[in-house]
Amino acid sequence: MSYRVANRQILDQISFEVERGETLVLLGRSGSGKTTALRLINRLLDPSSGTIFVDGQDVAQLDPISLRRRTGYVIQEFGLLPHWTVEQNVALVPRLLGWPEEKRKERARELLDQVGLGEMAERPPRQLSGGQRQRVGVARALAAEPGLLLFDEPFGALDPVTRHEMQQQFLRLQERYRVAAVFVTHDLLEALRIGTRIAVLDAGKMECLVPRDEFMQVDKPVTRSFIETIRV
Repeated sequence: MSYRVANRQILDQISFEVERGETLVLLGRSGSGKTTALRLINRLLDPSSGTIFVDGQDVAQLDPISLRRRTGYVIQEFGLLPHWTVEQNVALVPRLLGWPEEKRKERARELLDQVGLGEMAERPPRQLSGGQRQRVGVARALAAEPGLLLFDEPFGALDPVTRHEMQQQFLRLQERYRVAAVFVTHDLLEALRIGTRIAVLDAGKMECLVPRDEFMQVDKPVTRSFIETIRV
C-alpha cells in the first residue's frame, strides 16, 4: 500500500501480513509512516494505491464504522470517557454493537480481571493512574472480541517501570486471546520484548521485515542505527 499527500510520499509500497497470535512491530523514527499505516488499516485514511485485506476482506469494500468497531485500537492518550465508569468504558464497543447488557457487563468484568483492575470497575477514570488508565484502554480494545488489534505507541508516555509492566501484561493477554496485532513504537527494546516480527520503516519505505530473533543481524543503515542505541 502507498499513501501520498499532495507531492509528499508518506508511505511507498509497503506490504506485510499478520496472522492471529502474532505481533508485528512497526519500528521507526517520528515521521517514518508508522501511524499512517495503522490509520490506513482501519480506514481513518484511504491508500493512494494498493489494497488492504482484513480477514480476507478488502477494507475499501467495508463500512468504515463497522470495520473500526471490530478492530481494537489503543493510543497513547487513553481516550476514556470521563463521566463513565471504568466498566462502562470497557463495554463501549459491545454497547454500540447491541450486545445485551448482561453480556457486556460479563465481558467487561472478565477483561478488567485480566488486567488487574477488577476492583476498580465502578470508579471514574480520573481516579486511576496513567498506567491503570492504559490498562483500561487495552481491555476496551479487546472487549468486542476483535481479530485485529492496532497499537499506536500506547506505552510511550508511561514511566519505565509501568511501561515494562504494561509490556508484560500485553504479552499475557496476547497469549490468552491470540489476536493479530500491529504495534507501533520507536523503542527497539520494546520491539524486541513484544514483537514476533519487526519491520523498520524509514521515510515511508520498509527497510526490513524479519523475525525478532534475526533482527540484531540485519545489516541495513537505519536498522543498524536502532541497534546502536542499545549497545553498551
